[in-house]
Amino acid sequence: MQKVITRFAPSPTGFLHIGGARTALFNWLFAKANNGQFLLRIEDTDTARSTQEATDAIVYGLEWLGIGHDGDIYYQSEHAARHSAVAHALLDSGQAYKCYMSAEETQRARETARKEGHAIYSPWRDRDPKEAPKNTPFALRLRAPKDGQTIIEDAVQGVVRFDNSTLDDMVLLRKDGTPTYMLAVVVDDHDMGITHVIRGDDHLVNAARQTLIYQAMSWSVPTFAHIPLIHGPDGKKLSKRHGALGVEAYREMGYLPEGLRNYLVRLGWAHGDMDIASMDEIIKVFDLGGINKSPARLDFDKMASVNAHYLHHADDKRLGALTLNYMDVNEHWPLDDTARARVMAAIPAVKTRAKTIADLANQTYFLVRQRPVPLAGKTAKPLKGDNLERLRRLHDVLGAHENWDAASITQVLERFAQSENVGFGKVGPALRAAITGGAPAPDIGVSCALLGRDETLGRIEDALKLFSHNE
Repeated sequence: MQKVITRFAPSPTGFLHIGGARTALFNWLFAKANNGQFLLRIEDTDTARSTQEATDAIVYGLEWLGIGHDGDIYYQSEHAARHSAVAHALLDSGQAYKCYMSAEETQRARETARKEGHAIYSPWRDRDPKEAPKNTPFALRLRAPKDGQTIIEDAVQGVVRFDNSTLDDMVLLRKDGTPTYMLAVVVDDHDMGITHVIRGDDHLVNAARQTLIYQAMSWSVPTFAHIPLIHGPDGKKLSKRHGALGVEAYREMGYLPEGLRNYLVRLGWAHGDMDIASMDEIIKVFDLGGINKSPARLDFDKMASVNAHYLHHADDKRLGALTLNYMDVNEHWPLDDTARARVMAAIPAVKTRAKTIADLANQTYFLVRQRPVPLAGKTAKPLKGDNLERLRRLHDVLGAHENWDAASITQVLERFAQSENVGFGKVGPALRAAITGGAPAPDIGVSCALLGRDETLGRIEDALKLFSHNE
């Protein structure tokens, strides 16, 4: 039985966007499900647009998602001589020919073909190259069949037929001798032993063109599997306004790699009622037959929900470190050792209410705020009149309390409300405003315990001074 070998072949001209990440994931899963190999090829032949920065971003994005490639990275630019050799082999066998058409002639031929509804054919297809003026540069074109059909037995789309009359004599080598994308992809896939080409369905017509090259070289044609593209929530082609962002952007927004990975698997692939599942569980059942034929829609609510599941089950120390890093990198909040310790201690209390690392940062922000905590607008509303005097008395009661844990603090607050003959709703808001400044926070007893006795009392004192002076 032939060993399954898949590949992901991005061009290093930008970030690894979410659609590319899903394509890589499907290739990786199919290889692992069949005890095969998943290879990474960087298609860097466009030297004007390819950058090392983009290559690094792609490699990092895959590593962050946990999509590891087998063997060394294959750089397409290093194999230009091989691509050229194949083109000349096709010329020698009569499967390709020299085309001396100028750019203007090519444009006119393209316009004529468009009007008449057929492929572009060069007049040099059947002319003797000796008729060309000396020293005239030429391209090498494939001598494609004019009649019949090219049939793609696609593992996702089913049988797709292309009339050969619609397929051009594609350029294999440009006039400057550089290979085209179509040629390079076929040669690389053949030389790398790729058995399954899994990619977006915008490449479906390329499969027909590339099949002609395989056939001209008498090479085995790999199995094609063309995945419907991801659409935005409105059903339109995914764009930046929908969230066609780099994988690193989702990391910066606070998604966990395992959460994003699980969401991407289910974005266009299904197996029964499987929803939340580990990669090991998915690998056991993953097949190309489970890929939907219709486009999947990006759903941020679902993405956040899946991420929340993994976040709730993640290690607290890991989440704490990620939260502190988010605060450092994204918010630039001042963090001393005391603030960092408070955030680490708060993770178990806040993670069940969070969906992303950004949520964790927002819910623990009150712990790292510097004194005096700003109090204004709606936040200051509970700190007026009777509430202010009640807060002063509560400060004295809390100051006399030594056992500083969430449960005992909550009991003190409840007893205090009873002694004041008011509901807890007359006690909690003023205290919460004073210690959090209106920032999100867990239950008030838990919040006080996380801040510590001295910090809690100090923040109350700050609020009392501020509003006593204002009154």
